[in-house]
Amino acid sequence: MSQLGKGLTAADHNEDALSVQEAELAMKRRLGASEQSILVVQGNLAITHGELGQLEKALSMERDIYSGYSKLNGEEHEETLAAANNYAISLGSLQRFEETKSLLRRTLPVARRVLAESNDLTLRMRWAYAAALCNDPGATLDDLREAVTTLEDTERTARRVLGGAHPLVVDIGDEYRDAQAAFCARETLRPSPDAGRPSYNISPWTMPLDDDYFI
Repeated sequence: MSQLGKGLTAADHNEDALSVQEAELAMKRRLGASEQSILVVQGNLAITHGELGQLEKALSMERDIYSGYSKLNGEEHEETLAAANNYAISLGSLQRFEETKSLLRRTLPVARRVLAESNDLTLRMRWAYAAALCNDPGATLDDLREAVTTLEDTERTARRVLGGAHPLVVDIGDEYRDAQAAFCARETLRPSPDAGRPSYNISPWTMPLDDDYFI
């Protein structure tokens, strides 16, 4: 059932995948499967809900999954950090940027310490944090400056580890340049408070959730 659900998801048959995953979750609960096994299925379900545009449902599940992994493995486990990243992406997709920043300010230092700066998950979490800084309607000039610095350093690290052609490096690099241009424009123009904020193209929220740890 698990492989069928993944195959349907890969083929973009998300409605069918949702039915299979819900049946799998019900079966595992009925048979008394381990908490780890149940969290895996819930993670796949949350991703499918997100693909179907059911963002509130996905967010609710990601919150519970993160809590579940925290209790099961502790705050410093890689699976917990992956769940935190997925939770942050779900928050960002609903433009709940204050919550996104709060979550990542708590978990990102853990990822940098436990997984190292060059880890793929750490790089994605730093990207998500910079995006939350930029896209927050209340972002200050200092917030934008921090976002630019974060993206610049993240791109440099990703390029060194993954190579310049890696999709993650390309995406972070593109958004670093967008953020830098937006920051320079705002710093130069200094718009009045009622002039409205420009829109920034810093959007990891549309990228697929990280399912590498939900296998």
